Amino acid sequence: MNSNLNMFVLSRLHFHSVWRVQTFTMPSFAPYLSREEEDELRTVAKAIVAPGKGILAADESTGTIGKRLSAINLENTEDNRRKYRQLLFTTNPDLANNISGVILYHETFYQKSDDGTPFVQLLKNMGIIPGIKVDMGVVPLMGTFSESTTQGLDGLAARCADYKKGGAQFAKWRCVLKIGPHTPSYQAMMENANVLARYAMICQQNGLVPIVEPEVLPDGEHDLATSQKVTEQVLAFTYKALADHHIFLEGTLLKPNMCTAGQACTAKFTPEQNALATVTALRRSVPAAVPGITFLSGGQSEEDATINLNAINNCPLGKPWALSFSFGRALQASVLKAWQGKDENIKKAQEQLLIRAKANGLASVGKYGGSSDSAAASESLYIKNHAY
Repeated sequence: MNSNLNMFVLSRLHFHSVWRVQTFTMPSFAPYLSREEEDELRTVAKAIVAPGKGILAADESTGTIGKRLSAINLENTEDNRRKYRQLLFTTNPDLANNISGVILYHETFYQKSDDGTPFVQLLKNMGIIPGIKVDMGVVPLMGTFSESTTQGLDGLAARCADYKKGGAQFAKWRCVLKIGPHTPSYQAMMENANVLARYAMICQQNGLVPIVEPEVLPDGEHDLATSQKVTEQVLAFTYKALADHHIFLEGTLLKPNMCTAGQACTAKFTPEQNALATVTALRRSVPAAVPGITFLSGGQSEEDATINLNAINNCPLGKPWALSFSFGRALQASVLKAWQGKDENIKKAQEQLLIRAKANGLASVGKYGGSSDSAAASESLYIKNHAY
């Protein structure tokens, strides 16, 4: 009797052990992207961070571009905004030697040049990839010390489908985090990471390469080590969320801040120190599967942003990703200063864009020698609590 009972127990244990082995050695994964969809996203992402090339961020909102135009005494009208973007997009085709993609704002995406050519087509004609800003701006995050999250997920799939149909091949979404005595909070880092992951999923499902932008603002008195530590934390939250959402990393790009001391910090750090902190933070947080990192300029002067990018590419640590740029202010400050809203200055302004694009193209491969002849190269572009 006992012998039969023992045999029964052993047989049941054997059955359950086999069942467990079968369960854990034959997992079932939900479908995400097809091989063809992955290949398209991977190809576009790699093209954006091709050696010596980066992104022109021309995605300023109506309010933000208005501030830029007011600085040269130009009224913030739709046609003035159109004329300025036309200036950028009709620059000599040599611009494509160093600019691989342009991020557009919704209004700009559907505008046309004086001869009726859509701006998207102008870019394509130069071999530049059109992209689109798809977030709807930052909003307060309740229960925090003035932290924020980014809105725009509602209806995003339909918008992405329309942008894809209109010629866009990549998208951008910006989240903002602040360094302070109690920030960034766990809540803010988790919330913004999940928002970025949901955005990335929706983009990839609609054939757009998502540029993931978790920006740690340079506001404050913090030193370089603090900037590095917080950047590591924010990126760790971000990539955990991207993994949880099954994002195809080879079809994404990252747009982070460089690690620099706060604007009010009294200590000064060299470009080499900034570069070491930046690359160290990235190595600890960003998977090698990500094809490229396109830094934002974060209010640095044109020249400082370029010099720091050059130092990052010359940092002696291993760097498995392309390290390039996605600059707005640091590519356009000299352009606006040269243009002054006057037709007779258009060519001069376009020459300034070519100068800055070439300088950053060289910096993205660690070959920038410094001292570009730009109209506003050394001017501070810092804006406290900057919003697009």
